[in-house]
This record gives sequence, structure tokens and C-alpha cells, in this order.
Amino acid sequence: MRTEMNGLTALVTGASSGIGLELTRKLLSEDWHVIGLNRSNFPVEDEWIQSAMRNGKLREYKADLTDFGQLKQALDTIKARETRIDVLFNNAGGSLAEIRYSKQNREMHFELQTVTPYIIFMELKELLHKGSIRTVVNTSTNAFTMLKSFHPETLERPTKFKKLFGPYAATKLALSLWTREIAPLAELEGITIRSADPGGNNTIRKGNRSGLPFYLKPVMKLFFSSPSKGASLLYDAALGHHGGLNGVFFMKGKVAELKFIDQGRRVLDKIDVIYKQEFKSLT
Repeated sequence: MRTEMNGLTALVTGASSGIGLELTRKLLSEDWHVIGLNRSNFPVEDEWIQSAMRNGKLREYKADLTDFGQLKQALDTIKARETRIDVLFNNAGGSLAEIRYSKQNREMHFELQTVTPYIIFMELKELLHKGSIRTVVNTSTNAFTMLKSFHPETLERPTKFKKLFGPYAATKLALSLWTREIAPLAELEGITIRSADPGGNNTIRKGNRSGLPFYLKPVMKLFFSSPSKGASLLYDAALGHHGGLNGVFFMKGKVAELKFIDQGRRVLDKIDVIYKQEFKSLT
């Protein structure tokens, strides 16, 4: 177990690329310790990141976050080795090009973007209790503002697919809804939890099949911001001037209204059952 650490510690999921990597760089530049929970390795050509790993300021734990067996092993290791978490950034996600299913046989966007952040939050609450800031930021999106309907019962196995504005947007909305719903309970434990849209960022990576509609790809390349902009918005959602607000959703750095808030309890109940009946039963 690490007992020598001073200063603040953040855990960032999906920290090895895109917005997560830029957020990791920002935190390290301000002398934070960073715990990265990733599927992929940190870039080996990034000497500053590699130096932070060598000196222990950046610590990496590996798992496919949609595989409950790998996720449990990683979280158990984090709980055994780390002493505190001040801010948890549930950042991992992505828009897929087609419907895919996880090892647990649930639609992949739902598993990664709705269920897994809840599991990570529930499993790491004790480390958050030992931190001084005790804040969780769940990375959401403004894409769900385009949704005309929302049905929690179809999240696990969608009947239709649409790039970006289908399962991706619906599961990010579900994430923001359970964040809002659980906030009063989290507050009783001294924890602040919020969701935030990092805005339009150019996160296209060469060789990856994109879940973007074809007409948005050139727009992203030409007009979307660097991932560092999104990282700054997530950082501000955790540590900016909205410190007293719990359960809120940030868009463009400001509190915004959520759609379909009457469905929040159904979403929370659904993922809580998955957590308790499936994840907690793993040995």
C-alpha cells in the first residue's frame, strides 16, 4: 500500500488517449498524482508521461472496462495499493460504428458509458471518503439533446441503431440521469457527483472505425477543438466555481437542464441491480 503520497490524487478512466490523456497532462502539470484506469497503454513516445510513470506520479491499471472480470481485478488492485482519491473522472467512452455486445451480453455503449461508471463509483467510494475533495465527474455529451424519446428498457438491447444520436447519446443521457438521481444519497456521504459535456473535440484517431456520421467527420477535423479544451471543461466541472452544486449537468461550462428526468429512478434501479446481482457476485 502507498503511504508516502502528498498532495491530491485523481483517478481518470480512459486516460491513455484523447480527452483523458489531456486531462492527465493537465493534472500532472499542477502536481497532482494521477491514477489511470485504461484499456490501452499510455503513449510510449510521450516522454513527459513516461517520466511521470517512472517517478510514480502517474500510475496505470489496465482492464477492458466492459469485462466485469477484468474490471473487478483492476478495482481490487487499486483498492489494495492506493490510499485516497480526491476526484474521480469517469471519462472512458466512445461512439461505435455499429451495435456490439459486451462479455455480459449487454450493448457496449450501455455497458461502458452507463453501467461501468456506476460500478467504479460504488467500488471506490471508500477511497473517495479518504480524499479531501470527494468529487466525481462523469463525462457526458450534448448529443442527447437531439433525442426525441428515451426508453430505459431498450438500453441493454437496442432495437435500432444510429451513429452518435442512437445508443451513444441514449447511454450518455442515462449516465447523466443516474448521476442526478444518486446525488442526494452521495451528498449524505460527503460526496459531490456531477456530469459534464466536454464539448466538440477532435478525437479522431487514425485506424479507428468511427461512430461519427459521415457528414460530421470533416466538420470535426476542421472546426472542433483540441482535446485539451474538453479536458479543461471536465477539470472545471470538478474544481471550478460551481463547487456547491450536486447532481447537475454542465454544458459549455454552465449548468444545463436534462431531458427525461422522470426516467432517472428507472435508470438508477436498473444499473444498481446489475451491480449488486452480477458484479458483486464475482469472486
